[in-house]
Amino acid sequence: MTDLVPLSRTQMASRAAQDIEEGWYVNLGIGIPTLIADHIPNGREVVLHSENGILGMGPAPAAADADPWLINAGKQQVTLLHGGSFFHHADSFAMIRGGHLDLCVLGAFEVARNGDLANWATSAADSAPAVGGAMDLAVGARRIWVVTEHTTKDGAPKLVERCAYPLTALGAVSRIYTNLAVVDVTADGFEVIERAPGVTREALQARTGAPLRFRETAHD
Repeated sequence: MTDLVPLSRTQMASRAAQDIEEGWYVNLGIGIPTLIADHIPNGREVVLHSENGILGMGPAPAAADADPWLINAGKQQVTLLHGGSFFHHADSFAMIRGGHLDLCVLGAFEVARNGDLANWATSAADSAPAVGGAMDLAVGARRIWVVTEHTTKDGAPKLVERCAYPLTALGAVSRIYTNLAVVDVTADGFEVIERAPGVTREALQARTGAPLRFRETAHD
């Protein structure tokens, strides 16, 4: 495991961006997912949505071009592509709840092997109602992907048999991008489809809190 080369946050976002298909309407959650806007492949039309009422977001602006009034749901400054639009918060959630988003990419504290998602609180004692729009997105979008580090700073696994943290949604997640691997959530649990450079099957399993299966075509 001495040759392990975990992906950076930018690399994780870039890797996820490669799998977003032409013409998809996509919501990007707070944290690493917001970096995906900077890595949409050239020539691929992907329409980015923000629940505060933006459709057609572009990459992050250069410092000289930043508009303090143009922000995403995470209060980060963004750009607007040609044809982009602004609308009421209620209309934005009508898009989400009406099933009009092809994909939502979220961060997570934990993902269970059956796709359960925990991404808003780290214990039942957390007092702040910080779930935000994640519950709506997790059940309203047609697909939910997660981008997160494979383990916590203390080395505890984030991909687990069963979530210990309060749940955001049940069985919602279909794919996970981490700094060590790309993992699909299947009816039989976690299936690894790709590993980061130097990450062996044994090392990946040791950092995961549930059994892993490895797709025959999986490559490093």
